[in-house]
Amino acid sequence: MPSISEQVSTSIDALTREFEVIAHNLANASTIGYKRRCNAFSKSLEAQDPQDYSPGTVDLNSTFDFSQGSVAETGRPLDFALYGKGFFVIETPDGPLYTRNGTFLTNQNNQVVDSLGRIVAGQAGPITVPNNVSLLQLSVSSDGTVSAGGTPIGKFRLVDFQDDQKKLIPVGESCYRMPDATIAPVPAGRLIVKQGYQEASNVKIIDELVDMILVSRLYEANMKSLSAAKEASSSLTSAAMG
Repeated sequence: MPSISEQVSTSIDALTREFEVIAHNLANASTIGYKRRCNAFSKSLEAQDPQDYSPGTVDLNSTFDFSQGSVAETGRPLDFALYGKGFFVIETPDGPLYTRNGTFLTNQNNQVVDSLGRIVAGQAGPITVPNNVSLLQLSVSSDGTVSAGGTPIGKFRLVDFQDDQKKLIPVGESCYRMPDATIAPVPAGRLIVKQGYQEASNVKIIDELVDMILVSRLYEANMKSLSAAKEASSSLTSAAMG
């Protein structure tokens, strides 16, 4: 069984990682499509009095909160917000990525791409805007069907992972990858595409700041416990030697 010092040291490491997660959430509070990372221990502490907290009992289990972020109008024809559960698909040489960030552009071939120039997947391949059509003539229906001048030119591939979202891992730019090759995405069900809108981060700054204060207090409590354990050990050693 781990000693008190080992248990407290483990908690200190976990609290340090939790602090880093909160700081990362705050840094991305204005990132389009960002989903906050959260840890199990902070949720469990919400249901109890912090005064009852016992140092050395932190259980850190990190996951993502994929809840809906607020949607704001931009009026830009290649800005898209998703309302509901699901993702856009981004094609890369290393396999597909999944994102809620629908801030898109067109490349030199008039294909719809993300901010890094990667192809945004359509159900039948890349979505290409005809040369004779202005971006202002693009319209996208709620199911993701893209029309140029009234003529359909493609449909966004919209997918979901149902109960397997927790297995997605972040790869930057509000994108995620599914590391388990045995889990394939399914067509998204009740997912609405809103053209001319962006989905904001779902980070709530006040909540994150409250969590940061809580983590700081728990860190201090653990450090005091560790110091007390070291002093007790030193006293026992001195007494044994005396």
